[in-house]
Amino acid sequence: MTIGLEIADINVKSLKEAPIHLSSQIQPHGVVLVLEEPDLKVLQVSNNTWENLGVNAESVLGKTLEELLDSFQVERIKTGLLEENIDFINPTKLWMPKKGGDYVVFDGVFQRNAEGFLILELEPAISQENIPFLSFYHLAKASINELENTANLRDFCQIIVQEVRKVTGFDRVMLYKFDDDGHGSVLAEEKIPSLESYLGLHYPESDIPKPARKLFISNSIRLIPDAQAQPVQMIPVKNPISDRPLDLTNSILRSAAPCHLEYLHNMGVGASLTISLIKDQKLWGLIACHHQTPKYVSYELRKACEFLGRVIFAELSAREETEDYDYRMNLTHIQSLLVEYMSQEDNFIDGLVKHQPNLLDLTSAKGAAVCCGDKFTLIGETPKEEELVFLMQWLKNNIDSEIFYTDSLPKLYPDAERFKNVASGLLAIPISHRNYVLWFRPEVIQTVNWGGDPNKAFEVSQSEGNLRLCPRKSFELWKQTVRLTSLPWKYVEIRAALELRKAIVNIVLRQADELAELAQDLERSNAELKKFAYVASHDLQEPLNQVANYVQLLAMRYEDALDIDAKEFINYAVEGVSLMQTLIDDVLAYSKVDTQAIAFQLTEVENSLEKALSNLRQRIVETKATITHDPLPIVMAGSTQLMQLFQNLIANAIKFRSDKPPQIHIGAERLEDEWLFSVKDNGIGIDPQFGDRIFVIFQRLHTRDEYQGTGMGLAICKKIIECHRGRIWVESQLGEGATFYFTIPVGGRERERRNGRKTQNNISS
Repeated sequence: MTIGLEIADINVKSLKEAPIHLSSQIQPHGVVLVLEEPDLKVLQVSNNTWENLGVNAESVLGKTLEELLDSFQVERIKTGLLEENIDFINPTKLWMPKKGGDYVVFDGVFQRNAEGFLILELEPAISQENIPFLSFYHLAKASINELENTANLRDFCQIIVQEVRKVTGFDRVMLYKFDDDGHGSVLAEEKIPSLESYLGLHYPESDIPKPARKLFISNSIRLIPDAQAQPVQMIPVKNPISDRPLDLTNSILRSAAPCHLEYLHNMGVGASLTISLIKDQKLWGLIACHHQTPKYVSYELRKACEFLGRVIFAELSAREETEDYDYRMNLTHIQSLLVEYMSQEDNFIDGLVKHQPNLLDLTSAKGAAVCCGDKFTLIGETPKEEELVFLMQWLKNNIDSEIFYTDSLPKLYPDAERFKNVASGLLAIPISHRNYVLWFRPEVIQTVNWGGDPNKAFEVSQSEGNLRLCPRKSFELWKQTVRLTSLPWKYVEIRAALELRKAIVNIVLRQADELAELAQDLERSNAELKKFAYVASHDLQEPLNQVANYVQLLAMRYEDALDIDAKEFINYAVEGVSLMQTLIDDVLAYSKVDTQAIAFQLTEVENSLEKALSNLRQRIVETKATITHDPLPIVMAGSTQLMQLFQNLIANAIKFRSDKPPQIHIGAERLEDEWLFSVKDNGIGIDPQFGDRIFVIFQRLHTRDEYQGTGMGLAICKKIIECHRGRIWVESQLGEGATFYFTIPVGGRERERRNGRKTQNNISS
């Protein structure tokens, strides 16, 4: 059953997108001849020559144009066909003989289709006179003068439909504009009083499907003088040279699709004239003229309407752009200020959010977020951070363009319905794969008036095994309450966001270059400092050893001659030398902690801990310390540095013990992309205000009389963890012990092993 429905959906889609420019039928009010150049021999002809010329279609096939027209007309045609643009000869008045000796006057329109065949379309000429140019000029001038005195765009549109109806005499003339979502609405209408108004109504995208829209761009004026007329077949149906149906993309006589004719019947339309309004090579809208009864409009008058529509629409487009100009200039000014702010700040994010105007003003949004990795900087009304984490993941998996925007995020990302009140609309620009700038707009509940139920825009009927699209029969007002939708993002706002993206990328790249230069300078300085520390340590050790040795020798040799004060002074000197040696050793140890020097490998944490405990064995025994630990993992780390880390933290816990024997526990917990370790003790604790200070080199919270040490142990721990791209911190209260936490990221190999295990588990399941 499901497969059957899917096939039906595919068939309906194929019907909606079926090509309608390849046709073997034309409208009956004219004649079509397909000519082979250069002889102008008739390859195909419409099967209505008897009604229009008094001859059978079969008798016309194979003849040349010279056999159908007099030589004077043919020479004039051949000369015109040599021109690069054959539009200049359209329309050509052609006098064609009719059986009985009479002549019929046609407007002849020539065109070459995409396959290169010359097509001659003949329409009855209502009069032999062209429209006087001055009359048309004065009409266009009067219309434009009226437009210049109009400020409102909708009034502008109203003038267009008034002037077109004045020229054509149709019962109803509408200006129809397409929305970004493909639907359309009637912006202006001029009609006879007896007709029901369509002004302000919306019409679904399916009313004018994609193939029809393409044809409206190619063929900017389209006449159906009699919607009830029966189409006429081309003879032969397929072109004898190409063996395909005729390409009538630019044809003025091409028969309308049956679905469209039925649509007109259901609307009570007897004749229609449609003028395309094209802006930036896209179909902006249509001028749709409807008449209740058949109505023919001559080629000249149609072209006059087309030209009038283009002239007036050009004015409308200019006015539309002018109305956006002030807003665009304001956004450009805001953008330049934001770029200036970003250039002045160390972090470009501060430049976007800390000044006025800020990021919100660039797109008239109610909320914005700058997402850098796992950190979010929020401004205005936004979803919560935990909701943004999942939204960011969705964007990364589904969007790969320079910009993404929607005024109905919940329709694309259903989880967004939870925060529709702040983010039904989203505009997003990626700065990199992990970094985004997001703007949000809240839900705006709207009532849309449709010309009929948009959910029943067409029906599908089946006859003799064939599917056929049938348009809806009702165009009565149908109101829809639209939810989960924000105000739409304007084109100028989207462009402003794109320009900001370029500026941010440039600033980030420039800062990256500056940081790279700074990193090189720091690397050189660090190398020099390490060399200095190493040399200084070795050079200082020798004289210090001499001082210690000679002072101790002096004390031994002259022990009987020294009084108590002298012996005490000598002890101070020896202790000072010892402290100096310890400081030098610690400085040397600190300088040796370096990312490049660490041999990263898969390391069993328990082995590193056992080595640290072995080094501390004497102190553990002396203080009767109890040390326990959780099951410990394998991590990507330097085993020596990991041993040094545990040794320093456990030694600290033993040193700063309370009056009870030390109880120390080492814990390990697996987080998403890192391991969290803890070293917990029952010692004297630390005042929370000194939580950061204790990790600074040479910083001490106690005097050396209270506790011995140099203040280097925790600084070395911090440097080791930073070299492993982790974090270290302490949580403690005075008298309640302390817990030191540190993290080590999951290594690439470990992650691969873990993912492999997951895959195996999934396969097993």
